[in-house]
Amino acid sequence: MKQLATKTEMSRFNISQGEDSSGSSNEFSYPDGQKVPIDGSSYTANDDAENQNFLPDNNLGKKKYETEYHQGNASFGMSVFNLGNAIMGSGILGLSYAMANTGIALFVILLVAVAIFSLYSVHLLLKTANEGGSLVYEQLGYKAFGMPGKLAASCSITMQNIGAMSSYLYIVKYELPLVIQSFVGNNGEWYQNGDYLVIIVSTLIILPLSLLRNLGYLGYTSGFSLLCMVFFLIVVMYKKTQLTCPLHGFDVENATVTAMLNSTLALINESAVDYSEDICTPKYFVFNSQTVYAVPILTFAFVCHPAILPMYEELKDRSRKKMQGVANVSFLAMFIMYLLAALFGYLTFNVNVEPELLHTYSKVYKNDLILLIVRLAVLTAVTLTVPVVLFPIRTSVNQLLCASKEFSWIRHIIITVVLLACTNLLVIFVPTIKDIFGFIGASAAAMLIFILPSAFYIKLVKKESMKSVQKIGATIFLICGIMVMFSTLTLIILDWTSTSKTSDTNGKH
Repeated sequence: MKQLATKTEMSRFNISQGEDSSGSSNEFSYPDGQKVPIDGSSYTANDDAENQNFLPDNNLGKKKYETEYHQGNASFGMSVFNLGNAIMGSGILGLSYAMANTGIALFVILLVAVAIFSLYSVHLLLKTANEGGSLVYEQLGYKAFGMPGKLAASCSITMQNIGAMSSYLYIVKYELPLVIQSFVGNNGEWYQNGDYLVIIVSTLIILPLSLLRNLGYLGYTSGFSLLCMVFFLIVVMYKKTQLTCPLHGFDVENATVTAMLNSTLALINESAVDYSEDICTPKYFVFNSQTVYAVPILTFAFVCHPAILPMYEELKDRSRKKMQGVANVSFLAMFIMYLLAALFGYLTFNVNVEPELLHTYSKVYKNDLILLIVRLAVLTAVTLTVPVVLFPIRTSVNQLLCASKEFSWIRHIIITVVLLACTNLLVIFVPTIKDIFGFIGASAAAMLIFILPSAFYIKLVKKESMKSVQKIGATIFLICGIMVMFSTLTLIILDWTSTSKTSDTNGKH
């Protein structure tokens, strides 16, 4: 699932170990000849994965890097698939909710805008990497603004990873109780409580996997996650043909029951006023207190930018134009999938759609084999993905706090347990997955898509003057990104405050 961190980290396990040869290319090395791998560390085939530096701490000089040719081995098609993996994630589950609170037309406008802005950001990032002499996101930050730039990039990536990890655990919290209920019924026992299940799954499955020092065996998790999301999209489109509006919250076993019920009600009173007509009529423009979550949800769904540079390095016969073509195809494919998932989910449930689309089906279906298979597949994918997302967060923390120290199992375990415990607390106490999508999308994702690439471009691309069209465009992009981030964060916090006051008032009554 998305998981930009997941996909970025997985690309480390597929680094080509082929021979280097001299020549001109887009891979860079330090003046002393040290090769720069995708994670910024001094990597060799014999290095342990845990010892790779997620936050590079190499001594970066002001001299422009010498280039050293490294032949990538990923074809155009494989690169498109890998980038699709990086883009696709749990964000797809929140898109129908975004459409329900913006309307179809406004949602499509926002979706097109975020997709185009994300592609423009990729363009800036690739050009900055060529001019700035680094294929590592954090090192671009270091070269542009020193340690503050590296920390800004690292913190943004870490926040995005924590948001992704939290969204996966939210899926466990929402969906695993429904899977258990499909087998034993809803008896209200403790083992059907989502909070308890998150703790159990984290302790018995995720924690042991996260404690491993090498996660290479999980290399196919991202591909499996993408297939799960494609399957989910097909099911969403199929279920739209079975469910008709209005939905009264009844448990239906098949579409025939629903059709018979609707026909019977129509025959009983043909002249009755249909008060559900407004609910069942798709809206094209909607503005309410939840509309503010639309842009953050979309940015959360499209962010993949730290994965761009590692994939650029591994692209066969690479060039900036070819990598931009890979991005164009991948973003177009994800745009189509996102639009279809949002549209069919919204048309199925209209105003009743929940922040997590898959969970909305539980209001209608309690025992549906296809949805059970989807839930099991998605739960398996997210459970296996969490350790991979946690991996770069742990290495980042380890690099910041104990960069010069040798590996310690005690420190390794403590950092892992603390990170997982904090994420569990976040999932248990934050009300809905919408809040995670909203806050992370408005902060970390906005930084990674809008602010950092444009700031790096303005600072590092020296051959263009500030009066050039390219620099003016990047400056406008930067300003717009800052405005979007702060305005959406402000509105989201105001919505939280308003909701909290309403809940307190209702509680007193």
